[in-house]
Amino acid sequence: MASENSDPTPHGGNSAPHLAASVKILIAGGFGVGKTTMVTAISEITPLRTEELITEVSSGVDDLSGVEQKTTTTVALDFGRITIDRDLVLYLFGTPGQDRFWFLWDELSRGALGAVVLADTRRLSNSFAAVDFFERRGLSFTVAVNCFDGAPLYTVDEVRDALDLDDHIPVLLCDARSRESCKEVLLNLMQHLIERAHQSPVTT
Repeated sequence: MASENSDPTPHGGNSAPHLAASVKILIAGGFGVGKTTMVTAISEITPLRTEELITEVSSGVDDLSGVEQKTTTTVALDFGRITIDRDLVLYLFGTPGQDRFWFLWDELSRGALGAVVLADTRRLSNSFAAVDFFERRGLSFTVAVNCFDGAPLYTVDEVRDALDLDDHIPVLLCDARSRESCKEVLLNLMQHLIERAHQSPVTT
C-alpha cells in the first residue's frame, strides 16, 4: 500500500515532482593545488575523500617542491555535491594530482560537462598538464588561481599569458577555503559552458 507521502502533490493532483538537472564537473590540477580543500569547502554533503598519508616512499616519487608541509594526498577522487538552484545540481569530482594516478583522469572525465583547473602561482608550470588534458579532449574548462598565503601575486592576464591560454578561457582568482569564492568559480564555469553551447553550430 502506497504511503500518503508518495503522492507528488499535496492534494492528489497529477503534476510530477520537480526534478533538477544534474551536471558532472571535474575539479582538477596538479599536486597540492587545493582540489580536496575546494570540494570540502563547497559541498553541501559530507564529501567523500580518498586521502592517504604521504610516506617517505612517495616523497621520492612525487614532486613535493613548494608543498613540503603537505601530509596527505588524494589517491582516487574527492566527491561532493552542491545545489545551485532548484533547477541545477552539480556533482563535483576532484581528481588526484600526482602523475602516477593520472590513469584515473580518463575514467573520471567520462560524462563530465566541464572542469575547473586549479592553479598555484608558486608552481604554475604544474598546471600545463591539466590544461593540455582538457584541451585535447575538447572539454570546456576555466582556470581558477588558488591564492595561497605568501604566494606570488599575479594578475589574471599574467596567468593567462604564462599558461598560454586562449582568450575565450576564463581565468579568475579564488580562495579554495572559502565557500563563497568556490561558488563564484563554479558559477563562472557554468556561464562559460552556456556561452560555449550557444556558440556551437546546430547540427541536423
